[in-house]
Amino acid sequence: MSNRHLARAIALQSLYEWDFHDFAGDLASIITRNLEEFAPKLDEKEFSKKLVAGIGANLDDIDATITQFAPDWPIPKITIVDRNVLRIGTYEVKHDPEIPSKVAINEAIELAKTFGGESSGKFVNGVLGAIYRNQLAQGIEKQVDTSNEKKNEESRMKK
Repeated sequence: MSNRHLARAIALQSLYEWDFHDFAGDLASIITRNLEEFAPKLDEKEFSKKLVAGIGANLDDIDATITQFAPDWPIPKITIVDRNVLRIGTYEVKHDPEIPSKVAINEAIELAKTFGGESSGKFVNGVLGAIYRNQLAQGIEKQVDTSNEKKNEESRMKK
């Protein structure tokens, strides 16, 4: 398991705990405790802390986006695991300029498959894919996505 994948898994665990207790407690304290308890030697602790802080700061927008793209599934009806995986993926797709959108989606799908139910991966893929396509349709594309596409195109042309 890569360091960032483990960092996301611990972020998911922390978000789950925070959500389960109706957002009681300090999210920064929860992630710090979980990092020390479950991954004391993890190199990507700051990545995990930044991720949960960003989700906490943008929670209303993230939940509104999920609601828009999963209209048949109100936030309280989505399982705690799935909604927090969606929060991680939505945050990374919409708010983190350093994470390529396709990487964010793939990582969220893997978290959903590992920690969610039988159809969690497909559900997460569908919602995050729709969010990403909507971003593109609005002309919103992260620089990291465009630079990765150029690199991929150049690589294909060389072959």
